[in-house]
Amino acid sequence: MHCSWKAVILLALASIAIQYTAIRTFTAKPFQICPVPSPTNCGLGPDAEPFDRTCEEGPYFAYNASRKTHILVLATTRSGSSFVGQLFNQHSDVFYLFEPLYHVQTALIPRLSHSKNVAERRVMLGASRDLLRSLYDCDLYFLESYIKPQPVNHTTDKLFRRGASRALCSPPVCDAFGPGEANAEEGDCVKKCASLNMTLAADSCRERRHVAIKIVRVPEIGDLRALVEDPRLNLKVVQLVRDPRGILSSRIETFRDTYRLWRIWRATGRKPYNLDLSQLTVVCEDFLNSVSTGLSRPHWLKGKYMLVRYEDLARNPLRKTKEIYEFLGMSMDQNVVKWIQTNTRGSKELSAKHKYGTVRDSAANAESWRLKLSFEMVDYTQNVCQQVLRQLGYKAVKSSDELKNMSLTLIQDRTFVPFL
Repeated sequence: MHCSWKAVILLALASIAIQYTAIRTFTAKPFQICPVPSPTNCGLGPDAEPFDRTCEEGPYFAYNASRKTHILVLATTRSGSSFVGQLFNQHSDVFYLFEPLYHVQTALIPRLSHSKNVAERRVMLGASRDLLRSLYDCDLYFLESYIKPQPVNHTTDKLFRRGASRALCSPPVCDAFGPGEANAEEGDCVKKCASLNMTLAADSCRERRHVAIKIVRVPEIGDLRALVEDPRLNLKVVQLVRDPRGILSSRIETFRDTYRLWRIWRATGRKPYNLDLSQLTVVCEDFLNSVSTGLSRPHWLKGKYMLVRYEDLARNPLRKTKEIYEFLGMSMDQNVVKWIQTNTRGSKELSAKHKYGTVRDSAANAESWRLKLSFEMVDYTQNVCQQVLRQLGYKAVKSSDELKNMSLTLIQDRTFVPFL
């Protein structure tokens, strides 16, 4: 019997695929073997008895046995993502991580917030997806590969913004604070808790019912499709968007060196010839692509995606947070409510002092860019980003007088209903 060379190649590829699937099935830690108690719910309930049986003894289904809800906050820098992350961090049963992909970026693509090279972007996204999958399984050792210098005995003091996570600043990870100091400042946590033991952090992760991660280094929801479709993760994505004019203004204030030419334009009224326009265009392109995907309601996002405008959250923080928790199928606890009440009525002085903080007058902060950008810069932004502004319901201003008129509302009432 003679086989064509095409048939031989196809047989070889099929063999490789089968072997790869088998290896992944038996080695991937997130998979849990559990009996199927009913056609509608294969997860083990809290009262389920432990079992120790082999595959031959009955039907089984590989799944996320704990049925944790995994939460991903997808955003871009200076869009209010730290604020949204804290809405989950304050929940007593949520294990929260602040920007773990920072370590992937600094290890693979140093000094770049968004790589323009297609090959580098693929490497970054592939590594990011692998790390996120491991973190949602509470495998924090995987993160150690990207932390520099390498942790010793699973201990490090180099985890980015460790103090932004309550779980990493409280028992069993850290015993430095008493019950009355649950909301210690981020800097105090770093000082008092000393080095982070990754083993204890993993234990803390496994003790909680939900895992939430905030990221700003993945451009679009489509880049996360493999994770969203993974039945082991039970992942839900909250995509946060903000008026690009507000993002630009905030970045100019925060990243003074990187946005130095924008500051010159604002001060002189003349646009520098060598201005890096990608600092604005990339934001709007990513928003447009990602939001277009989300709002087109593809089957793989059903029940998994919610779009949130920062301005809506800033104007009605408690009501919007309740909507987010309802989408996630979770209940808010009083820690979240108290935090919202404390952190949405802050003074301008505190907001200016802590540029990476979350204590501020949220409603006033949402449109403070109108007092900081020149009309020429706003007009240019509106032209470059007109598609996404229109899609998200942000109104354009036509004159300097309109820009400074804070009583003129620049956001349309629009409800983005989750695809359930």
